[in-house]
Amino acid sequence: MSEGLRLAVWSGPRNISTALMRSFENRPDTTVVDEPLYAYFLSVTGLEHPGREEVLASGETDWRKVVASLTAPRDGLFYQKHMAHHLVGEIEWGWIASLTNVLLIRSPEQVVSSYLGSRADVTAEDIGLEKQWRLYELLGRRPPVIDAADFLHDPEGHLRYLCSYAGVEFTKAMLSWPAGPRPSDGIWARYWYEAVISSTGFRPYEKRPVHLSAPAAKVVAEVRPYYERLHAERVLI
Repeated sequence: MSEGLRLAVWSGPRNISTALMRSFENRPDTTVVDEPLYAYFLSVTGLEHPGREEVLASGETDWRKVVASLTAPRDGLFYQKHMAHHLVGEIEWGWIASLTNVLLIRSPEQVVSSYLGSRADVTAEDIGLEKQWRLYELLGRRPPVIDAADFLHDPEGHLRYLCSYAGVEFTKAMLSWPAGPRPSDGIWARYWYEAVISSTGFRPYEKRPVHLSAPAAKVVAEVRPYYERLHAERVLI
């Protein structure tokens, strides 16, 4: 494989992003970073997320320093798990084009329903779909779009596709991993990662029932056009 490959996967919350990070981290040639812009995001927005003070104390709030670490030369595969909604404030976007990018999406009804299992309310900005669409339009080399539902119907097929796209060999080690936390997990893992920490692989796709309040349904309606545009461009295996 090519040395120094930086694979950036841009997702929204309550997707399969952490499981996908586990999958790549189970490769012997890969290091991962978990939401490196989270502390910056909290410092700029002032939002009261679970574990806010811990995230700020443990993370880097200077986006320029974060970007320098994300774009620095490295050996092997450097997998970057990003939340698209972390691209706020004065942060510039030009550096993103130097990465090998992927967009990971999920039905907004499912995202909002899951998100409200951990938070009291939700906004369109929390979901990140508008930022994902902006990324898709920005990048000259259109990044592949992976829908979480499609992925869970065929994890191996999608992993083989992603490996081919990134220029690395697929390995069966990506299909399962030991249960438990990782040192690479963000300090916020205790608030968000319960299901992934107990997992040993990708769970079969399950369409869960969704019951949304009127405000939550309004958020879904607001972000749906961005989801539909991205869904139309998704990779079909």
